[in-house]
Amino acid sequence: MPSPGDLVNNHRIKLTFLAIAVVMIGIAGTYFYIRYKSTHVSTDDAYVTGRIHVIASKVPGTVKTLLVKDNQFVKKDELLLEIDEKDYEVRVREADSSVNTEQSRLSEISMKVDVSRKQYTEARYRLESARANLKLQEVQLKQADLDLKRADKLFKKGIVPEDKYERAKTAYDTATAQVDAAREQLNQAEASLETQKSVIRQSESSLRSQSANIRQKQEILNAEALKKSYTKIYAPSDGYVTKKSIEVGNQVQAGQPLMAVVPLEDVWVVANYKETQLEKVKPGQKVKIGVDTYSGKVFDGKVQSIMAGTGSVFSLFPPENATGNYVKVVQRIPVKIVLEKGADPNHLLRVGMSVEPTILIEE
Repeated sequence: MPSPGDLVNNHRIKLTFLAIAVVMIGIAGTYFYIRYKSTHVSTDDAYVTGRIHVIASKVPGTVKTLLVKDNQFVKKDELLLEIDEKDYEVRVREADSSVNTEQSRLSEISMKVDVSRKQYTEARYRLESARANLKLQEVQLKQADLDLKRADKLFKKGIVPEDKYERAKTAYDTATAQVDAAREQLNQAEASLETQKSVIRQSESSLRSQSANIRQKQEILNAEALKKSYTKIYAPSDGYVTKKSIEVGNQVQAGQPLMAVVPLEDVWVVANYKETQLEKVKPGQKVKIGVDTYSGKVFDGKVQSIMAGTGSVFSLFPPENATGNYVKVVQRIPVKIVLEKGADPNHLLRVGMSVEPTILIEE
C-alpha cells in the first residue's frame, strides 16, 4: 500500500503533466490562431448591394394602368405602367396637321418655282429672238443706206427719177425705225430676263425657307410623338419590383420616382475592412461568405477591386487633418467582392443583407 508521500508525489506529477499539456495546447492553439488570422481576413462590417433601377416618369400625367405589384418579378422590357395618353395624342395630331399644312405650302411654292423657271426659259428664247431680229434689221438698214446713197448720186446726175429716190429714202427711214424698234424689243427682253431671274431667286429662297419650316414642324411632331411614347414605362432589366409608391389614378410629375427594379441575379458584397487588414489582400483572391439570413450556408466569391480611398474620404463631410486636431483612428476601406456565378441559385441574396466575408490570403 502506497504511503501518503507517494500519493502526494503522484498527484504533483499528474498536475505537472496536466499543466505542461495545457501550455502545449495553448501554444499550439495560439500558433494555429495566428496562422489562421494571417491567411484568413474577416470582417462583420459588410453587406450585399447591387444595381437599383429607379423607375420615374419622363412626362407628367395620370396613371391609367398599373400592371405590377410589390416584390413581383419582371422581365426586361416588360410593361410596368401606362400614363393616360389622351393629351399627348391631341398634341401629336396638332403637330401632324401643322406639318401637313406646311407641306401643302411647300407644294405651292414648288409649283411657283417650276412656273418661274419655265418663264425664265421662255424669256431667254425671246431674248435670243430679239437679238437675231436686231441683227436682221441692222443688216436691212445697212442695205437701205447703201441703196439711198446710190439713189442720191444717180438722182443728182439726173439718171433716176425723183420718185425712185423718194422710195429709197422711205426704205431707209423704215429700216432705221425697224432697227430702233428691234433694239427696244431687245432691251425689253433683257429686262424681262433679269426680272425673271429675280423671281426665281425669290421663289427658291421661299422654297428653302419653307423646307426649313417643315423640318422645324417635323421636329416638333417627333418630340410630341416621343412624349407620347413615354406614357408607357417598361422595365429596364430583369428584377424585382420594390418601393412602389403609386396607384391607378395618381397624378405623377416628370422625374418623380414611382418604383424601383432590383436585379438580384447581379449583386455583390461591399466589405469595409480595416486598413491594417489589407496588406496582403489582392484582386482575384477567393472569399468565403457567410450570410446572417442563411445560417451555416457559405457562398463562394472573389475579390474584384479595392476602393481608391477610405470611406470617410468620400463622405459628405470628409476629415480635415490640417486643423491640428487630428486623432488617429483606424480607417476602413471598402472592398468589392463578387459572387461566383451559379454558386447557389436556390438562395437569393437581397440588397442590404448583412454578411461576414473571409478573404483567403495566398501565401
